[in-house]
Amino acid sequence: MVVKDHHFLEDMHTKVTHEFSKTLEMFGLTPADARLFVTLYLHQGPMTLDEMSQALGKSKTSMSTGVRGLLDQGLVERVWKKGFRKDLYQANENLYRNFMSSYIKKWQSAANGQKNTIESMEGELKDRIQKYNNQEEMQQADQLYRRMEDMVRFHEWIAEAFKELDPSDNDHPSD
Repeated sequence: MVVKDHHFLEDMHTKVTHEFSKTLEMFGLTPADARLFVTLYLHQGPMTLDEMSQALGKSKTSMSTGVRGLLDQGLVERVWKKGFRKDLYQANENLYRNFMSSYIKKWQSAANGQKNTIESMEGELKDRIQKYNNQEEMQQADQLYRRMEDMVRFHEWIAEAFKELDPSDNDHPSD
């Protein structure tokens, strides 16, 4: 009976890893990084690169690259253990706060970048509109300019909406 339960738990662990990884991929993680994070999260304690490599059947180099990316996003942390020489890593526990904050910051950065690009193009168009002699071209340019203003406002609304959702700026349920 113990053998059956062990296989059941292994299968369930694999299924949970696969399913939750799909959720994390929606936050922009690669499939490999998502599986790595879930592996660390399910382990409920620090792991070495060797342990990660063995658990996922990937190279130690691949694990190192994946962990660096997860560290940069604040999703895992390096931990120290007395008397242990190898680097240890563990998943940050507050899933909602960590993933939402990371995802929202990416969206805010992208929205601000796009807004700035459109504002720059608005400036170019505004300078050019004054040089048009043709009424039809002036009208087309004016319509384009108004649409660009709408696009800038759209990006501002996106940034504001995401700011309101950001759990690092507000009180949200914790795990």
